[in-house]
Amino acid sequence: MFKHNKLGTKGEQIANNYLLNKGYKILNRNWRAGKKEIDIIAEKNLLLVFFEIKTRSGYDFGFPEESVTKKKQNFIKAAAEIFIFQNPTYNIIQFDIISIILEGDNVKELIHFEEAFY
Repeated sequence: MFKHNKLGTKGEQIANNYLLNKGYKILNRNWRAGKKEIDIIAEKNLLLVFFEIKTRSGYDFGFPEESVTKKKQNFIKAAAEIFIFQNPTYNIIQFDIISIILEGDNVKELIHFEEAFY
C-alpha cells in the first residue's frame, strides 16, 4: 500500500472514532457507486451526513480541506444521490469535511467542517 493510502486509511479510522464519540451512527465506510466514493456515511438525530475525510502529514501542500474541489464535491453529491435513491427514508442531508493533520501517529489537528458544501 502506498504511503498516502496508509495515511488516508489512518485518517478515516480517526474520523470514524471521532464521529462515534460525537454520537453519530456510522452507516457505511468507503461506500461506492461505480467510480464514485463517499468516505463515511453517518446519521445523527435523523440527519444523514456524507463525510469527506482529508488527511495530511503537514501543511506543505496547503490545508487538507482545500483539496475538496468543486469537481470532488460534485462527485460526492452524485454518489449521495444514488445512496438516497437506494435509501429513501432520509429527508435531511448534509455534506461535511473532516480535515486531519497527523504528526507521526499523533493527531496534531482535527477540524470538522459542518455543512461544508451544498
